[in-house]
Amino acid sequence: MLKPSFALLVSLCIALTVSFDVSAAYQRDQAVPVEKVVYGNVVSVRNITEKQLIEDRNTGWKTFGGALIGGVIGHQFGGGSGQDVATVLGALLGAGAAHRYGDSSYYQELHLVELMITQEGGEQVMIIQDLDPGMVFNTGDEVRVVYLQGSVRVDIAM
Repeated sequence: MLKPSFALLVSLCIALTVSFDVSAAYQRDQAVPVEKVVYGNVVSVRNITEKQLIEDRNTGWKTFGGALIGGVIGHQFGGGSGQDVATVLGALLGAGAAHRYGDSSYYQELHLVELMITQEGGEQVMIIQDLDPGMVFNTGDEVRVVYLQGSVRVDIAM
């Protein structure tokens, strides 16, 4: 009778600890509302590499899942008050192991390009955006600066 509920509990804990990265950046093949487009010339180009720490946002759920599984496993041992002690000990050990070994933080290396652009009206702007290997900028290139809702993107003018 306990085995089906244990399998269900393990499945539930695994489902809670799995994280999905749903963030999607602006892609060049997406239709997005444009506020304005300004043309200009590239004054300088600089490639930048930056390391960013990506922290695991699901650490609490993993610790909780480890405590739950450890408690269920510990509950299988002993009898009476010994069973209660084994349950608590299993929960503590499971939570500790999940917290220590369930951390999936890592460093992500970002490749960016910094562009100094003189726009048609003489105004200079500096824009930092993701490096796109298909869009290589050189000093003197004519570009278009696309102002979107909350962001800016630079493309080579056509």
